[in-house]
Amino acid sequence: MNGPWAQASEIAAAVHQRHASAGEIVSAALARIARFNPALNAFTDVLTERALERAQAVDRNDAKGALAGVPFAVKNLFDVAGLPTRAGSRINRDRVPATRDATLISRLEAAGAILVGALNMGEYAYDFTGENVHDGDCRNPHDRERMAGGSSSGSGCAVAAGLVPLALGSDTNGSIRVPSSFCGIFGLKPTYGRLSRAGTFPFVASLDHVGPMARSARDLALAYDALAGHDPDDPVCADRVADKLMPLLDRGIEGLRIAVAGGYFRAGNFPEAQSALARVAAALDAKIEIEIPEAARARAAAYVITASEGGALHLDRLRKRASDFDPAVRDRLIAGAMIPAAMVVKAHKFRRWYRGQVLELFARVDAVLAPVTPCAAPRIGQKTLVLDGIEMPLRPNLGVYTQPISFIGLPVVTVPVPTEPLPVGIQIIAPPWREDVALRIAQALESKAVVRAPRPALG
Repeated sequence: MNGPWAQASEIAAAVHQRHASAGEIVSAALARIARFNPALNAFTDVLTERALERAQAVDRNDAKGALAGVPFAVKNLFDVAGLPTRAGSRINRDRVPATRDATLISRLEAAGAILVGALNMGEYAYDFTGENVHDGDCRNPHDRERMAGGSSSGSGCAVAAGLVPLALGSDTNGSIRVPSSFCGIFGLKPTYGRLSRAGTFPFVASLDHVGPMARSARDLALAYDALAGHDPDDPVCADRVADKLMPLLDRGIEGLRIAVAGGYFRAGNFPEAQSALARVAAALDAKIEIEIPEAARARAAAYVITASEGGALHLDRLRKRASDFDPAVRDRLIAGAMIPAAMVVKAHKFRRWYRGQVLELFARVDAVLAPVTPCAAPRIGQKTLVLDGIEMPLRPNLGVYTQPISFIGLPVVTVPVPTEPLPVGIQIIAPPWREDVALRIAQALESKAVVRAPRPALG
C-alpha cells in the first residue's frame, strides 16, 4: 500500500491478505486526521472509539467484506447513531441524537468499511463554496486560502487530503461535483432514485441525490456496488436491479459514442476549464458536439424548485429561529418561500419537457462531456467572478454547468484533470441508470493518465 494515499481497493486487498490489519489502518487514519484537520476543517466529528471498536470486529471476522478495513467519513447530513444530524447548521445541533445510522452507512459497514467521522458542509446543503459561518470554512488542501467547494466540502477535502480514501456526499444542484472539481477527486452523482437517502437530512426532495467520492474510478465502483439496492425506507429509491459495476469497469470504451456539450456549456468557461475539457475530449477522440436544448431555462427552473421546496422545508425554523441561520442562506430560503405556486408548477412542467428533449439526445450518443465548474477553486471570501465579460455573484454561478444535469436526475461521474495551479473537474454524463457507462469512461481516462487525483503538499 501507499500510506495515506492508498486506494480503498488496495486497503481491502491488504486486509484480506493479512498484510495489514484494519486496526492499523484506522489508527493511521485517525492520526492523520488529528494532524491535518485543524488546518483544513474537514471534520466536525471524529468517532475514535467507534472506529477502533469496529476495526477490531473486522479483524476478528474471517468473512471480510469487499471494503474490509477501509476508513470512510460522511457529510454531516447523514444520520450517525449517537450524533445530532446537524446538516451544517446551528439549529440542528439541538436535535436529539440519531438512534441509528443512515442506510448507506450501514451498507458500507456491512461491506467491512469503517466510519471514522462526520464532515463539514454548507448550511442545510444550500451552498457551492464550503464556507460555513457556524463550523468554520472548509479549506482546499491544494491551497488553504481557496474554497473546497460545496456543499459536500468536507467530503471533497478529506478525500483529497488523504484523510480517508472514501466519503459520502449529497448532490442537489452540484454538491458532489463542485467540491470534487475544486479538490481534484472523483465523484459519482448517481441516477435520481438509485441510492437510498433514508437517514439523511433533506434539502429538496425532488432533486436530492447521494453518492460516493474517492481518489479513483475503481474506488467509486467498489463503493457503488456496496451502496446500491432498493430501500423501502426511501420512497423514491428505485426497486430495480443494480448491476455490479466492478466487473464492467475494464470493458473499455470501444463502441461508445461520446459527445462534447456545446452552446450553453461552452459559454463563460475560464481557460483552465476549456483546457481540461479539450484534453479529455481528445483522449476519448470525442469529435461529436451536441447542444443540450434550453439548458439556461433548465437552470432557472432548477432555481425555482430549489428555492421553493427549500423555503417550505425550513419555514417553521425561519419563523422561530431566523437569527440562527447564516444570513445568506436565510435570505434565499425566505425568498423561496414567497415564490408563487403558479411559477413552481410551470417549472415542473418545463422539467418534464426538458427531460424528454435530453433523453432524445441519448438516442444518438452514449455519454456527454461538460465542465463541472467555470473555473478552478476561488479564494475563500471571494464574492464575484467574471463570466463572458460580466461580473456575476460567485456563489450561485459555481453551479452554472451542474444544475441543468441534476435537474433531471442523470448519472454523472466527475473526473479530476490536473492543471496548474489547481485541478479542474469534467462531468461525464450518461443516460438514466447507466452509471456503468460513465465509470467505464472515467476508468479509461484514468488508465491513460489523462485524469488523476493530484496529491496536495500538506507539509
